[in-house]
Amino acid sequence: MTSTHRAAQPAGDGVRVERPGPHVVQVILDRPQALNALSTELAIQIAGILAGIAGEESTRAVVITSSSPRAFCVGADLKERADFTDAQLLQQRPVIRDLFAAVRQLPMPSIAGVAGYALGGGCELALSCDVIVADESAVFGLPEVGVGLVPGGGGTQLLPRRIGLGRACDLLFTGRRIDAGEAFRLGLVDRLVPVGHAEQAALDLAEAVAANSPVAVRAAKRAVHAAFGVELPTGLEIEDAAWQTAATSADRREGIAAFVEKRKPRWTTS
Repeated sequence: MTSTHRAAQPAGDGVRVERPGPHVVQVILDRPQALNALSTELAIQIAGILAGIAGEESTRAVVITSSSPRAFCVGADLKERADFTDAQLLQQRPVIRDLFAAVRQLPMPSIAGVAGYALGGGCELALSCDVIVADESAVFGLPEVGVGLVPGGGGTQLLPRRIGLGRACDLLFTGRRIDAGEAFRLGLVDRLVPVGHAEQAALDLAEAVAANSPVAVRAAKRAVHAAFGVELPTGLEIEDAAWQTAATSADRREGIAAFVEKRKPRWTTS
């Protein structure tokens, strides 16, 4: 499936928003001269955009990509931070936390389309998404310990959940970079595609998600995240609540009718 981009929606310096389809939103990091380093201003912009998208009932999937093939995002803007006092660094902290929370709190599925460097906060930005699509140029790493820091965008929590404790500790404690192939083998990357195809593959995946019932997909996302790490009986209760939400919706009735009539569903709830 090929997506036709609509005109970009102004979103401020460093980030653009495009709507390649009626139910898919693409957030494009567009600070190529800094390899999309996350300055305070850029973090505020992205968080604000995502908060707005979260309230859109018509949006069924969100894709985060970069305008540059060189880098998805290289993490925090260390040039900006170079002269920060401890107090200034701590003042910036809520802004950075809000950025990653805005990704994780999207009610619809989120997909990272990664090409080039995804380091530090850039790696965490991808990890904050539900699915990571990467091309073979992608390079991942959490190098914070090498500059006297700890990953602070969810890296110490999200990475072990994806690849296991020991493998995560390897990457977290050494700060080493891994190529796309190793990332895919470890489970950090969900879909690996040829160089230059990450964006389109992510958009195609988003369109496939958007073709399904928005009520069911959102309920499934809530169930997956709410139940992750809890005991199985609790998780099954969370799943049952999600099932009931979908089962009693107009989407379920439309889905069954479309199946019987051998046509595509016409979802009206979103």
